[in-house]
Amino acid sequence: MKKINRQFDLFNNNNLNFSDKGPLQDVFIDKKIIKEWQAKIITHQSPIFKSGHIDVNQYSLFESSSDELNASFNPIELTPLPLSFWRWPKAMHEGPAVYFVMDEIIDSGENIILYIGETISAEKRWKGEHDCKDYLSSYSDSLHKANVKTKLSIRFWLDVPTKTKERRKLEQKLIQAWLPPFNKETREIWATPFTSQIN
Repeated sequence: MKKINRQFDLFNNNNLNFSDKGPLQDVFIDKKIIKEWQAKIITHQSPIFKSGHIDVNQYSLFESSSDELNASFNPIELTPLPLSFWRWPKAMHEGPAVYFVMDEIIDSGENIILYIGETISAEKRWKGEHDCKDYLSSYSDSLHKANVKTKLSIRFWLDVPTKTKERRKLEQKLIQAWLPPFNKETREIWATPFTSQIN
């Protein structure tokens, strides 16, 4: 299994303050670095949110399949749920889904998609182990330490193919369009500091 390279070298040491405990145990990422990182993602994703994919150079994003998919789909229109939704006594969503982990950037009114995934069982997917949970924990901790407010949510899109192969194909097309920074396919594009702190 290929190990992901650590990305501490992406920031010069003037921007990261390391504690006596060492870089993997307690890393402080400067507010300016966080804001610049978020701004790069907003620059890419904001036009897609506004156009609903219509103006994106992903013309085959929603190829026709057994289920007709709406070319103007916009994840911002999906119901936001807290990341702890799976602890609720009654499941909000069940069955196959593509899901979006998002953050509302409080001081800008913008949203960013941090992760896109697919599941055969929306009510169970977030209960177990998930790499994205570690990244979100690191992200939240880093933002808290830097006094940057965050409003994380997860949104489920249920109008997706029931066949796993088709759903995964759709998931990959969405990842290629949105380039969410916590998906393994795109981490290197954004030099995501929050994933480099995790073994």
